[in-house]
Amino acid sequence: MQKSWPKAHCRFTLQTMIRLDPATASTAAPPAVPAVPAWALAASSASSDADAAFQAGAALGALDTLTGAQPAWAGAWRQRLALRCAAASMQLAGRAEDEAALRDAWHLCPAGADPGPAGAILGAWRQLAAQPPAASVDRLEKIVDQLGLHWDGAALADLCKDIEKVAQPGRPAPFAAAAIAARVVAMRPDAELFAWWLADLVLAQNLRWPRPLPLLMAQAFGPAFRGEPGGKRIRPGEKGFERAVCVAVVQAAADACRLAAELSRRAERLIVVAPKLRAKGAGDVIQRLLDDDAVSGSLTTKSLSRFAARRLFERLQQLDAVRELSGRTTFRLFGL
Repeated sequence: MQKSWPKAHCRFTLQTMIRLDPATASTAAPPAVPAVPAWALAASSASSDADAAFQAGAALGALDTLTGAQPAWAGAWRQRLALRCAAASMQLAGRAEDEAALRDAWHLCPAGADPGPAGAILGAWRQLAAQPPAASVDRLEKIVDQLGLHWDGAALADLCKDIEKVAQPGRPAPFAAAAIAARVVAMRPDAELFAWWLADLVLAQNLRWPRPLPLLMAQAFGPAFRGEPGGKRIRPGEKGFERAVCVAVVQAAADACRLAAELSRRAERLIVVAPKLRAKGAGDVIQRLLDDDAVSGSLTTKSLSRFAARRLFERLQQLDAVRELSGRTTFRLFGL
């Protein structure tokens, strides 16, 4: 049986201790965390492109419920999905960093310092998850730079027009995502990583989500994009790519829903123990934990010293409200 999200009194406590973003958080009582239907996950039942598209629609329906509810932990959810996509990106980028190394590259980087190539790629996925799904030449120029690419501004302007065309209402969202990915790779075969980034942006545009969910890159090397076990990977624009995207959407949605259910339980615990925290500035820390994948254990704010932050995180660990994510005794990172 699935567990319900925080009760009314927990929502009241949360709202009085932290700042809820009105654009991304709802005060209405949300339903239980949805899951992708079991029949949609049966890949063998997708005997045709139409079946695959229908299953993808069912999977996206579960995600649409979640994005519409916008729970208080939605920021942490999106950023953890961004981390997963960044880790999968390393293979395309010819790098070896895993999720732990990417976390370190980003969260332990001094403010204003260069996080390095791997950290920059994570930054691109984090930006995708944090901003509305809009495409402009200026935004895309910054993203291609983060991804280690160089692209002419006029070509990016043409690409923005292509995005407007493929994201038209009425076109199935997975097909729109597949179309823009194929277009990018046709223009620049070396820009497949950017193609996957844009695919998730267009998916969100088509579905009118307030923020994109990083989904498809994490599936790019999975079975959805193999014509047969051990076969050659299907790249954007190749035969069978649209159907593969539909199958990948189903698996990505199922993974995202499972992550959401886990974070919902952990966030509920964090909210329940919030009244027990006496540290000045605890509310800001709780907000950060709900908004992000990880928070540095040496965090300092206007209300919280490094020493006070260390004690606060130790208290949260004692209350089983956060997890230490790095496995270290120093330079620790905490999250839901």
